[in-house]
Amino acid sequence: MVEVLSDEITRFVRTVGPDTDETLEEMDAYAEREGFPHVGPEVGGVLRLLARLSNAERVFEFGSGYGYSAYWFAGALPDDGEIVLTEVDEDELEMAREYMAEGGYDDIAQYELGDALEAIERYDGPFETVLIDHQKHRYVEAFDAVREKVPVGGVIVADNAITAGPLEFDKLLALAEGDETVAADANKHTRGIADYLERVTTDPAFETVVLPLGEGIAVSYRVE
Repeated sequence: MVEVLSDEITRFVRTVGPDTDETLEEMDAYAEREGFPHVGPEVGGVLRLLARLSNAERVFEFGSGYGYSAYWFAGALPDDGEIVLTEVDEDELEMAREYMAEGGYDDIAQYELGDALEAIERYDGPFETVLIDHQKHRYVEAFDAVREKVPVGGVIVADNAITAGPLEFDKLLALAEGDETVAADANKHTRGIADYLERVTTDPAFETVVLPLGEGIAVSYRVE
């Protein structure tokens, strides 16, 4: 798996980033102990910042795991805000509920067990901030499902825009550069990220950049 940032740079970014609390430290320790993939504090701080910059009152997550990213987002929301967590694993969603309650965020959290693409249909917008972090081959579906629910000034963030366990970065790079000869050999996860990046970067209503933090995040800002 390609290394986005060196260990030293990652440590530096974490050191100068926003402070964590005991619950986040507990969640980080769980990820380290169990080998659970999570965005980490360097990306978590950016997620919270993006929620602040978009004046987020409501956040929707496609894939929440045990609530790590949701916890970061929640710190930027007003007391009457809302964050919707979605997860197919019941045990992980219950962990998320416990962590959110521990941080004092349970009152603003909605927990949806099951397919995030089905859950989003049950919610009206607006969602000023959205995180896509579920099955890579369904990222485009998630974007299309939530696109009209994101207002001007809102952001959609996609995790694993550069790397993840099943991604083949050499093929992802080739696809991003327009080399379709590798498409047939690329796995569905790599193809899914490539398709997503093509979708968001060609949508005139959004301006997109990829930030090399964590495993790469694509940030799409709604301009019209």
